[in-house]
Amino acid sequence: MLMDLISGLNNDVGRECLIRLPYDTFCSATSVCKTWKAEVELPEFWRRRRDAGMTQRLIVMTQARVDPTRKRGGVKNSGVPAYRLTVCEPGSVSWTELPLLPGHLNGLPMFCQLAAVGLNLVVMGGLDPVTWDASTEVFVYNFVSATWKRGANMPGCPRSFFACASDSRMVFVAGGHDCEKNALKSAMVYDVADDKWVPLPDMASERDECKGVFHLGKFHVIGGYPTESQGRFGRSAEAFDVATWQWDEVCENFLEAATCPRSYVDNGEGNVYKWSSSSGEIMMTNDSATWQVVAELPSEVLTSTHMTAWQEKLMVIGSHRFGEPHKVYTLDLKNRKWTKVAAPEEYSGHVQSSCLLEI
Repeated sequence: MLMDLISGLNNDVGRECLIRLPYDTFCSATSVCKTWKAEVELPEFWRRRRDAGMTQRLIVMTQARVDPTRKRGGVKNSGVPAYRLTVCEPGSVSWTELPLLPGHLNGLPMFCQLAAVGLNLVVMGGLDPVTWDASTEVFVYNFVSATWKRGANMPGCPRSFFACASDSRMVFVAGGHDCEKNALKSAMVYDVADDKWVPLPDMASERDECKGVFHLGKFHVIGGYPTESQGRFGRSAEAFDVATWQWDEVCENFLEAATCPRSYVDNGEGNVYKWSSSSGEIMMTNDSATWQVVAELPSEVLTSTHMTAWQEKLMVIGSHRFGEPHKVYTLDLKNRKWTKVAAPEEYSGHVQSSCLLEI
């Protein structure tokens, strides 16, 4: 005999209650009883939660740790800051910190990459903050069980500053450089469910310090530079088509200027956004050819700006001047209105990377 999800209520009403649980209570909910655990693990449970509009959007960031008790007053921070994983839920303006990576008590690997796949956060690569050795480690955090697990290591040579982006199942990786500072054109994909890496065809060009964006079914690798250029960025981009499993022709003039492409983000609905540090403008495109200005950045976030996009919203975090605490703003793209987001001082550190999850 099947047990009721909630005693005294029919199961349809019980499901309506469960799909309304906050994301950070699912670990406790699945421990209540086997019936609740089985219900939450059903794909239909998450479809019902999404269709009912109960989805919670989370922005996960690699953010420098800030000691609120330390006096500022222009004193230069000594040493390398320790980075940790922080979570901002824009809907409720709540902030929290995820558990440390297993075996990484000194903080996250510097410049590690984040990717969202379903209910999982994937953390990969980066540089050891003590030895500065490139890491091939992969970690997967499940937001339902609230636990970390080790994934299969990135195959091949250790690589740094590679492009990374994800779809609903896989994390795509391309470019970067090896331990000898040689730019790479190799690419691969990580299947999170199967914990398996699969090689992809090489890109047409070597691309170090390139940016990865998953846009309209394609993994776009933007900008970067070959070995001989060493920091002189190019303007081209190329895209891997998941449907055909091959790279499209290189788009030689994707970037308006030969610059670092780190500002590019996709909102998951066909639009790509970027910000310009020189003009202070945020621009949008849906065809990678024509760009239109949508807003100007607030003056408080013009330096060290980091941006995340979803549907009709943008969130930016940055500072007015280098070394100052970072501020957070969201932009409503419908009315082009900025709103300042309250953030405790311990969440005012520099952000290196981020990704968006929907739980």
